Amino acid sequence: MPRILITGGAGFIGSHLCDYYVARGFEVIAMDNLLTGNVGNIAHISSENFRFVKHDVTNYIYVDGPVEYILHFASPASPIDYLELPIQTLKVGALGTHKALGLAKEKKARFLLASTSEVYGDPLVHPQREDYWGNVNPIGPRGVYDEAKRFAEALTMAYHRFHGVDTRIVRIFNTYGPRMRLIDGRVVPSFIGQALKGEPLTVFGDGKQTRSFCYVSDLVDGINRLLMSDEVDPTNIGNPAEMTILEFARRIRELTGSHSEIVFRDLPEDDPKVRQPDIGKARRLLGWEPKVELEEGLRRTIEHFRGVISRGAR
Repeated sequence: MPRILITGGAGFIGSHLCDYYVARGFEVIAMDNLLTGNVGNIAHISSENFRFVKHDVTNYIYVDGPVEYILHFASPASPIDYLELPIQTLKVGALGTHKALGLAKEKKARFLLASTSEVYGDPLVHPQREDYWGNVNPIGPRGVYDEAKRFAEALTMAYHRFHGVDTRIVRIFNTYGPRMRLIDGRVVPSFIGQALKGEPLTVFGDGKQTRSFCYVSDLVDGINRLLMSDEVDPTNIGNPAEMTILEFARRIRELTGSHSEIVFRDLPEDDPKVRQPDIGKARRLLGWEPKVELEEGLRRTIEHFRGVISRGAR
């Protein structure tokens, strides 16, 4: 059976990838240092074809035996995390990617990098296509995440060109679903948690900035299609259905049955004004587009967070 290593395997997206590949008969190794991941995300996986390894991928990575695929998802990914852990975020983007690519070279494995829509920064082109180079402030507080991912992309392409490593790059747009952390600072868990607790929903700026939200099962399907394709250059995976943050807050309030008021706070520095993927490439090359409607995905996510709050978890 194929053997796959997923770094960041105890994280939100990483754990869903573990589920996906275990269910399809892969032997899965999840690797995570648990800085922002949680073993609770993978505790339900009882397959003999699944193994968890606690390890910091900024250090040398050793895996015994063959590995056919490496998915590099290790990284803090929420604003709270990378603002609190700026050095670790830069290290995993640089050193962690270097170590994971080194393992791919050694094992002759296909390597997929989890990049991000944040490489486009506060975009001046809308919607964002893969050939747009972005508008990133390298010395702003968000730059530690943006530039870590931009460097990781450059390093991945260097390994592909110089060492012949078989690489893929996915640029992930806003993704949501069960196993996000309530306190991770991203808009979906923040709004849902506030609404379920009867707290005010915090909207930054005037709420007219836009985002587009992709349910995690759709993202995982897109990642697998890209992994199994022949496409080397970066590919956007996300939902192009765009809406304002204020509209989104009202939608969350409606779906949770909450009477929470909406309050406004200053917009953080370098916060993107718009974010919408152009997924023409994914449609054309991968035959992929999102299937889960926003309301259905949010209902599933809200139900998950009801359970989290009832258990007193975070």
